[in-house]
Amino acid sequence: MKFEESEALFEESKDYFPGGVNSPVRAFGSVGGTPVFVKRASGSHIFDEDGNEYIDYVNSWGPCILGHGYGPVVDAVREACLDGLSFGAPTRKELTLGRLIRECIPSMEMMRMVSSGTEAVMSAIRAARGFTGRDKIIKFKGCYHGHSDGLLVKAGSGALTGSAPDSAGVPASYTMHTLLAQYNGEASVKTLFEEFPDEIAAIVVEPVAANMGLVPPKPGFLEFLREISTRYGALLIFDEVITGFRMGIGGAQEYYGVIPDMTTLGKIAGGGMPMGVYGGRKEIMETVSPVGKVYQAGTLSGNPIATAAGIATVKTLMEHRELYSSLEKKAEKLISAFTQALPHTQINQAGSLFSVFFSNTPVVDFDTALTSDTGKYARYFHYLLEHGIYTAPSQFEILFLCAAHTDEDIEKTCKIVKEAAGILS
Repeated sequence: MKFEESEALFEESKDYFPGGVNSPVRAFGSVGGTPVFVKRASGSHIFDEDGNEYIDYVNSWGPCILGHGYGPVVDAVREACLDGLSFGAPTRKELTLGRLIRECIPSMEMMRMVSSGTEAVMSAIRAARGFTGRDKIIKFKGCYHGHSDGLLVKAGSGALTGSAPDSAGVPASYTMHTLLAQYNGEASVKTLFEEFPDEIAAIVVEPVAANMGLVPPKPGFLEFLREISTRYGALLIFDEVITGFRMGIGGAQEYYGVIPDMTTLGKIAGGGMPMGVYGGRKEIMETVSPVGKVYQAGTLSGNPIATAAGIATVKTLMEHRELYSSLEKKAEKLISAFTQALPHTQINQAGSLFSVFFSNTPVVDFDTALTSDTGKYARYFHYLLEHGIYTAPSQFEILFLCAAHTDEDIEKTCKIVKEAAGILS
């Protein structure tokens, strides 16, 4: 592999963007080396500015579940572009996508479209506070819900690989109502409700934690959150920015059979275009303006390009639900290869989502995720990269499969993973 063009572009980019990138994890800060500058993508492969080709397991961090450049999605976007890029006014496409989302995720009785997952979670929490008349929220260590000020507390993902897990520039007063619990730790949640029984507006949780590496909920944990939030009059918000339309057509809530009061969705609902959605019970969403007093707005919310891509993506997923079992089988084949080649690791899986932790300790929460050997992960990452396998440039991210991954892709990946074991012993 040669990376001269990516290296030159990265050096110049440092003059224009902090760290040379427009999102921190892209800088390869936790694995070292020069980030790959992607030129194009097709199916399960990406191609960089140096002409290198990779099997892609990042998939734009999840939304390309059908593969890059999937024909019906691209066609829908091309057709929508010819009619205009943005109107700042209602469109038929918004309504069509809203119908599809509610059909797939019935708990989203009413919803509002926004432009990112960060915006969706921020707005859902505002609505929860407006509905309950309470200020405090519970979030979990290592769960990432976007970069809004009140949620950058033990936030996981890119924040874990920086010099500090929390962000400078966030006044302490912005997070004073954010209460921290341990993911999979029922006792920590009970303690917070006992201390603040009438002050907690909502629990916000990734139903499958996917920003400290993948950590599935232990049996009964989501059911516990459902019960205790109901008992204390708080709302339960599932952040399904990653799991929505990923773990199944109905997301993690369908997969686990636990129904939240509110749900947030991300880019996959827009077919990979900038998109977020938040929604839930009708009486909660009717607190949002212009019906209620909870203000939220956005010129590009529900824009015609993202909704066109979302409609094409969701319709395809609805028509081909067998895709989910196929993805899970591909994941199981990869996991088998990882397990054989890397015996002193922890491999966590939920549906087709999985990640590898270079640790001898079972990873069940934020603290055990931090036992991972990030140096070993970096060596493993670069071996795969140099042999045409593109995975997350961070120990604390996950692998994404797509429908376009072929048996040949999987076989090659299994082979390279086995070879990588030799540099890690």
